[in-house]
Amino acid sequence: MQGKTVLITGATNGIGKETARALAALGAHVVIVGRSAERTAATVEELKRSTGSAQIDWLLADLSLVAEVRRLADEFGSRFAQLDVLVNNAGAIFEKRLETSEGLEMTFALNHMSYFALTTLLLPVLKAGAAASGTPARVISVSSSAHMGGRLNFDDLQLKKRYNAFGAYANSKLANVLFAYELARRVSPSAIVSNALHPGGVATGFGKNNRGLLKLFVGLFAPIMLKPEEGAETSIYLASAAEGGSVTGGYFDKKRAVKSSFASYDEASARRLWEVSAQLMHQP
Repeated sequence: MQGKTVLITGATNGIGKETARALAALGAHVVIVGRSAERTAATVEELKRSTGSAQIDWLLADLSLVAEVRRLADEFGSRFAQLDVLVNNAGAIFEKRLETSEGLEMTFALNHMSYFALTTLLLPVLKAGAAASGTPARVISVSSSAHMGGRLNFDDLQLKKRYNAFGAYANSKLANVLFAYELARRVSPSAIVSNALHPGGVATGFGKNNRGLLKLFVGLFAPIMLKPEEGAETSIYLASAAEGGSVTGGYFDKKRAVKSSFASYDEASARRLWEVSAQLMHQP
């Protein structure tokens, strides 16, 4: 990973943080994205101490807002000429339906729109990374096996008629896989490879932003879940291993390509999701 620049969202804890740690230890220049300046700066200092690498930087953004993602992409592009690996990792589940200040349902906004907007806005620097290195840049979308339960209703993507936390989360994770596959179809594999993954059930801060039954549910299963460093293994593999740069349009679990859900292979839905997402990116 020497000479490679990596951008990771949701990297102040859990899978994202352990992915950052491993890639920094391998010699990559790692840039993490967080929402809190204090927490993100502290994470960077801890990662520097544990890896011995000075090449770890941070940027701030509220990834639930397209305007913030746009600002993040602009800031990254102004500081870095190229990007070799983008790990879309930020995500959450919300017990009650919330809307962002831009009018999007929070789960959809954070878990899908941030992936779509950041990736598409960073395509020029990803292609520049590929041109400079002579190898494809890599876009990694952290999904979940929860996508198996996802069903996108394009008449109510924002779930205004009926909201269920687990349903909203499953839909967003299906959107991650559909996006990863559609990106693979739209860009040359010699420039960019795009893959999605299931990290496993991981004991992280996931779900702790909620109260009540959802928080209790997550807490009950924490003792039998994977450690964050175990959950990060497939992200690290796709970011760093030679094999991770030779496959595109795949879905991975435990560092192996596996089948995703039937719905995830619906190319018409993937195209429609892309078109709707692009429209939402550019709405006033």
